[in-house]
This record gives sequence, structure tokens and C-alpha cells, in this order.
Amino acid sequence: EYGFMGIIGKSPAMQKVYEQIENAAQSDVPVIIFGESGTGKELVAHAIHKLSRRKKGPFIRVNCAALNEYLLESELFGHRKGSFTGAISDRKGRFESANKGSLFLDEIGDMPMSMQVKLLRVLQEKEIERIGDNHPIKVDVRIITATNKDLNRLVRKGRFREDLFYRVNVFPITLPPLRERLEDLPVLVSHYLKKISVVNEKRINSLTPRAFEALEAYHWPGNVRQLINALEYGAITCKGDTIDIQHLPEYVLKRPEGSQRRTNGNTADEAEQIMEALRRNNFNRTKTARSLGISRVALWKRMKRLGLL
Repeated sequence: EYGFMGIIGKSPAMQKVYEQIENAAQSDVPVIIFGESGTGKELVAHAIHKLSRRKKGPFIRVNCAALNEYLLESELFGHRKGSFTGAISDRKGRFESANKGSLFLDEIGDMPMSMQVKLLRVLQEKEIERIGDNHPIKVDVRIITATNKDLNRLVRKGRFREDLFYRVNVFPITLPPLRERLEDLPVLVSHYLKKISVVNEKRINSLTPRAFEALEAYHWPGNVRQLINALEYGAITCKGDTIDIQHLPEYVLKRPEGSQRRTNGNTADEAEQIMEALRRNNFNRTKTARSLGISRVALWKRMKRLGLL
């Protein structure tokens, strides 16, 4: 009741993502998923596959950042025995393995330029050649890519091919970072506490209000993945069934840079500072609170005291 295809969240931003997933699943056009590390790009890719007409076919994932140019080529296209040192047998590549299914190319922004050329050829001609072979093999694969990089910027810098960018960027989906959908924090915490309780065979029921407020005030550069780590840490350090603020990792409790910003004590100056921050953040209170180094609750209290509500 608070998620979609294994993705947790019910905020308006996530509802838009769910709608985009359903739309993307209706066709075979290439999809690219933009989002910071830890936002759930692979979950989105898998959801698209499971809802598509290819759902009975394989879903194959390749991390383009984890392999060098030569290993990545072999991983994607396969090789023939003896084609290079260490090629002791024929090997099928991921494109062949994903035939009639979906191939998820994660962190495509880190793909070497030489491999980008070869990938573009495969996408255009829908066939691959194993290393050491000159016989083309037809493949029927739906391509889903993902990156935490700004591909437009990489194109301008000459580090990502413009023609490949247009080829993979047919249906873009952008995942919001956790700090921009903090209204999902209660359901995320509840869901992952249940999972952590099962895995650790230790019942963790909830967080204290001050522990939850600390989570709200943190900026979560690692997004949901980092939140899970913080909750796992809290589950290990707490002795009872409730996580309190002292059980959270130290980094959660540190004030973000800029939090020591001070006014001259004048109420008008304080109100002007808050209004300036609101305008700078398009009146998004979550972003405004983060820029001021305070929680949303603290921002609301200050706005109420200053007559800004």
C-alpha cells in the first residue's frame, strides 16, 4: 500500500516515477534512468522489465564502471577460445544471454569511449560479434541504461558520444534523491525496520521522535541505501526494541556545512534571511531547511514565530 513493484514511497515525486515506469513498459524503446547513487535505479529497471512483454525473458545487469575496456567488451559481446590470453573456452556475452529479454547497463556514463562506439553499432544493427570471431549474431534485446552522471555535461566535454546519448536517451526517468522526498521517510523507516528485524532476528519496533527528527534533518548523500545502513547500525547498537538518537551513526548527527550561519539577532534580518532562502529554493521548505542547516520542523517553528506562515 506504500510502494510499487518493490520500490518504496508514496510521495507525489514517486507517484510520477511509477507512472513513468508503467508507460516505459508499454514499448521497447530505450530507457535511461538518471539518479544519484542509492536512489534505486536497478529496482526501476527491473520493474520496467517485469511489466513489459519481455517479462518471461531474462533480465541481465552489467555494471559499466566495474570493468576495464577489454573486460567489458568480453562481458558484453563474449569471445572465442584463444582470442586473447586467458580465453580458454568460448564464452557467451551478456547481449546473447539477454536475448528476448532486457539488458540493464548500469553506470553507462563511465563506459570508455572505445566501447561507446561498439555499443552504438550494436544498437543500430541489432547484432554483435564475439571477440575473435567475424560472424555476426542477431540479438533481440531491450536496452535500459542508468547513470548518476550528467550526460549532457559529459557530451559537452567530449567524454560521451552525442550520437550514443540520443540513442539511449529516448525515454528518460529521473529518480528524486531522498532529501527531496522526505515525506516518504516514515514508510521507508517502517519497511526497512521490519526487514532488518527479520534478518537480525531482533525485534526493532520504532524510532524515538528525536531519532526520527535527526533522520529528517540529515541530507542523505547516499540516499535510501545510506538510510538502510543507518537503520542497520541503529538496530545493532540499541539494546531494546526502539532506536534512539544515541544509537544512530555519528555522521547522521553532525550538522551540515553552513549550519553555523548566524544573524545579528534582529528579527527582521532573520525573517529576510529565511525569505531569501525560500526564494532561492523555489519555496520548497525541505530544500530551504537543508540550506539553512536545520530540520523542516525547526524551519516551520521559525516561520511561525516570525509571522511568515
